[in-house]
Amino acid sequence: MKRIELLDCTLRDGGYVNDWEFGHDNLVILFERLVSSEVDYIEIGFMDDRREYDEDRSIAPGSEAMNRLYAGLDKKNAFVVGMIDYGTCDISLIQPQKETIMDGIRVIFKKQKMYDAIAYMKQIKALGYKVFCQAVSITSYNDEELEELIGLVNDLDPYAFSLVDTYGLLHKEQLMHYYNFANIHLNEDIRLGYHAHNNFQLAFANCVELIETADDSRTILVDGTLYGMGKSAGNAPIELLANYMNSHLDKHYHVNQLLEAIDVTVMDIYKRIPWGYNMKFFVSASNDCHPNYVTYLMDKKKLSMSSINHILGKLEGEKKLLYDQDYIESLYIQYQNRECDDAVDFDALKKLLTDKKILMLAPGKRIYSEKEKVDSYIADNAPIVISINFIPEEYPVDYAFLSNSKRYVAQATKISKKDVKLIATSNVTKAEGHFDFVFSYSKLLDEEALIVDNPMIMLIKLLNDMGVESIALAGFDGYEKTALPNYINANMEHTFSKELAMEINEDVRKGLSKIDLKCHLLYVTKSLYEEGSL
Repeated sequence: MKRIELLDCTLRDGGYVNDWEFGHDNLVILFERLVSSEVDYIEIGFMDDRREYDEDRSIAPGSEAMNRLYAGLDKKNAFVVGMIDYGTCDISLIQPQKETIMDGIRVIFKKQKMYDAIAYMKQIKALGYKVFCQAVSITSYNDEELEELIGLVNDLDPYAFSLVDTYGLLHKEQLMHYYNFANIHLNEDIRLGYHAHNNFQLAFANCVELIETADDSRTILVDGTLYGMGKSAGNAPIELLANYMNSHLDKHYHVNQLLEAIDVTVMDIYKRIPWGYNMKFFVSASNDCHPNYVTYLMDKKKLSMSSINHILGKLEGEKKLLYDQDYIESLYIQYQNRECDDAVDFDALKKLLTDKKILMLAPGKRIYSEKEKVDSYIADNAPIVISINFIPEEYPVDYAFLSNSKRYVAQATKISKKDVKLIATSNVTKAEGHFDFVFSYSKLLDEEALIVDNPMIMLIKLLNDMGVESIALAGFDGYEKTALPNYINANMEHTFSKELAMEINEDVRKGLSKIDLKCHLLYVTKSLYEEGSL
């Protein structure tokens, strides 16, 4: 008969969603409902000596603080565990097991810390706890490294050893490879666990695959959380696992108690801070990389998804799962710096623009709120109009300057229907055919700027080198510290614009001051980039 056990880690892994701030009443409700559900194990939170005691949070500096959090509660027959991320809780803060509410402690650790973590777990075991050895980012181990780890685990002889799919990368074939390998090499009296994440929408399916495939020789421990609550794409929903195990393994978990806990506490959190499968976590999982890399590239708001996938495909080795912002920034710049020989296009466009008046249009809200000024300038000067990374509805446009792949992809159909010449930087690609003019992206960058590829600065540099008579600017509003969007389309916003509004404006002013302007520069609409503006 299969020996499958169920562990709930809502109060620990779920806490990544809300910084563990469930509120004390909710901590009590969740604990009591989980006890009543008769799941086999309840993980009650993190022990982390970097955090102060807070009765509203399931993260606390040590075992004594955990006792205070759950003081007076009856755990009945539940097996209660806490968790430690190796290196974040000094052993001096862990009391002997008999003095605490906890029966066991789970310790997570990264591959490069396995030896030190095993030594730490031996100390915990000596205090009387059942030790759960949690190998995070299991996909970072090759077979040789996993065999080395399991050798150390066998020497430790913990209560359980778990395969932790930290970034939700496993498909069933990979999962079963890790399971079969561990099952062969792990001492038979050690429980074998699996902790899933839902980046590929496979957390529940993978758990079922393991439950169905696992042989009867070893007890299997499966993790889940209420409603799948957890960081990034979330976890395997424990209510689904309990229901499945009741139906297929003759278990008797009280699913209604889990549903009550979800209804009374978890859904309120979900409405405020949703979690679960989304495109970002799918992209990170499909590239076997840390999700922060995807966040970083998507926050640029300049890259199409195909471009993001191309850059992520350049990640190498252990860097994939160890986030390094300098590393991803260098890959981003390398990708954008695809060179081209733009001499012919430069000469061709220069012939068309030399000694001409230029009106540059940006998607700031003032191109409409101060439309009379813009219309008056056009009527009086008959300029050549160049829009930047968008096509305005109410203005005639002669050229569109495209430096942002994401915005181009979003407007490609609209642009194709307009009688407008396209000026693109070399980082932007066309689905079919060629742009009218293409210029080297890297030549137009300001490497010292906060936004190295600010399209306003890039185009002014280009036009200035071509000897235009004057450049007028409309819709270059700059960034304001306001809850309202700065752009006519909020999707064009930089996600950091509100926090760094003043710094960005000053950075643009500095960028303009570094250009040896040979032509007259005029702001048609009000701009925070203009010298003297606040």
